[in-house]
Amino acid sequence: MESRIHINPDICNGRPVIAGTRIPVQTVMEFLGAGDSIEEVIE
Repeated sequence: MESRIHINPDICNGRPVIAGTRIPVQTVMEFLGAGDSIEEVIE
């Protein structure tokens, strides 16, 4: 199974991102931590 999180030094300074995007995992976690639902984050 392909990983859904990618780390590449050329993308977002090597920060973990959602595969196929430039969306940092940290950003997604911050939204979820603030109470947003998964559906809201996906939008």
